[in-house]
Amino acid sequence: MKTQNPQKIVPHLWFDREAKDAAEFYCSVFPDSAVTNLTTIRDTPSGDCDIVSFSLWGQDFMAISAGPLFKFNPSVSFMINFDPAQDKNAKARIDEVWAKLADGGQVLMPLDAYPFSERYGWIQDKYGLSWQLILTDPTGEPRPTIMPALMFVGDLCGKAEEASDFYVATFEHAKRGELARYPAGMEPDKEGTVMFTDFTLEGQWFVAMDSAQEHEFAFNEAVSFIVNCKDQAEIDHYWEALSAVPAAEQCGWLKDAYGLSWQVVPEVMDSMMADDNKERLGRVTQSMLQMKKLDLAELQRAYEG
Repeated sequence: MKTQNPQKIVPHLWFDREAKDAAEFYCSVFPDSAVTNLTTIRDTPSGDCDIVSFSLWGQDFMAISAGPLFKFNPSVSFMINFDPAQDKNAKARIDEVWAKLADGGQVLMPLDAYPFSERYGWIQDKYGLSWQLILTDPTGEPRPTIMPALMFVGDLCGKAEEASDFYVATFEHAKRGELARYPAGMEPDKEGTVMFTDFTLEGQWFVAMDSAQEHEFAFNEAVSFIVNCKDQAEIDHYWEALSAVPAAEQCGWLKDAYGLSWQVVPEVMDSMMADDNKERLGRVTQSMLQMKKLDLAELQRAYEG
């Protein structure tokens, strides 16, 4: 059970019933990976739900099996950096990982040479989750192995810079990294919009890009980002700063002005939800289901009985 020094921002994946199987699959794909906790919460609107915590190559994730309400799409993917400067087997490893993710999956961009990388590919795995695999320039500034990537499409195309500016301004420890704009002549993408940018929020690196291509998808709750807060004041701060869609507020979940989903939760929720005592877990679950913004004191009262 992981209780100390939690990762501040944790990607959260919504599955129908496959969260446990998917987490075990991903741990078999990437090195230095493990499932760290499995809990079942009962009597939710989706019935009994498995919650799985796991780590992939040093990056914490969480997943839930909560019914067929949301489906993954490429608006949120995960960029995997294979850096020869950090891994002498990077060139071989990218092909190994690609082969595993491709089993039962769908290729979006073939693993091949491109102007920006000698080895790159974009794929949806058998669960529908998207991954971008890239052999990075070993002379470039180092980046983490796994980085969530946000693609701004449709009505949001052209908003990648504004959105990333907003996120950097919202989180205390944050900064922009690289920023590359589309040049002229790359229609339908408009000159000056974001071809690629990356930025870090509380130690979690993200990628963002605009795409004016025709895409029949948008951000949804299938991928959200948990913000672990140390106290109620921090919960209040992030809730007020991020929430822009009142109808989406439920059980600590919210949507921001760009449609991206976040979960603003207290750090102690991790240990509460991992508790083996079914009565305590049940009380916390039922208390949480009544809330929009989470009330830490009320959750602690429910936990303590």
